[in-house]
Amino acid sequence: MKYALALIAPALSLAACSGSGDGGNTTAAAPVAAVKAPAGQSWTETVTKTSEGYLMGNPNAPIKLVEYGARTCPTCGAFAREGFQPLTNNYVSTGKVSFEFRDYLVHGAPDLVLSLLGTCGSTAAFFPILEQTYANQSAFLDKLQALTPAQQQALQAQSPVQQITSIADAMGAVDFIKQRGIPETQARQCLTSQARIDAIAKPTETATKNGTVTGTPTFIINGNTIANTVTWPQLETALKNAGA
Repeated sequence: MKYALALIAPALSLAACSGSGDGGNTTAAAPVAAVKAPAGQSWTETVTKTSEGYLMGNPNAPIKLVEYGARTCPTCGAFAREGFQPLTNNYVSTGKVSFEFRDYLVHGAPDLVLSLLGTCGSTAAFFPILEQTYANQSAFLDKLQALTPAQQQALQAQSPVQQITSIADAMGAVDFIKQRGIPETQARQCLTSQARIDAIAKPTETATKNGTVTGTPTFIINGNTIANTVTWPQLETALKNAGA
């Protein structure tokens, strides 16, 4: 089944991706012990591909954090810019917390473009490119918002795969990924592979159908969704309450 075909949004106006909130899990668990990485390795450089995303850190960490995030979601971008470094340096590095990121295509084609390109490199490159994508988020969004009505209408007349490539060029996403060591030919192959499009879109379809995600970012700790948590201070409180 070609899951992505239903996700190519004809309109390019980017709606709010999540409401704000405060609080989270307020029941504190007993602290867990740090776990040393294997000799010569660090947990922050240990990255594995999962069935739904990419996981950084100790695969057997007692505290398992999952984020469903959208690469064009301003709230997700704000979280990443504030929280990525303290999360990885203070928690993932200890072996107590693993961090799995799952792309959620809240804005359809623009998110799909950035997700396809963000997974076009090596497994080790996933999190550096993700972090840099969020750092560059405003530039991507500004270019999308600058598209004229005539340009948007022309996009709507294209096939879904043509739309993906056209939006990637309009966003400056191909140039962005080329600057991070991925050849243009490889990038364009990643954008037009139906198998990759389906694989990227599947977790969004699944999480939407089963009600796991209603907005982005959505954070899950050890299988439990952390309510009203979209900022780093809120998430850090939840991690500490989980014993980190």
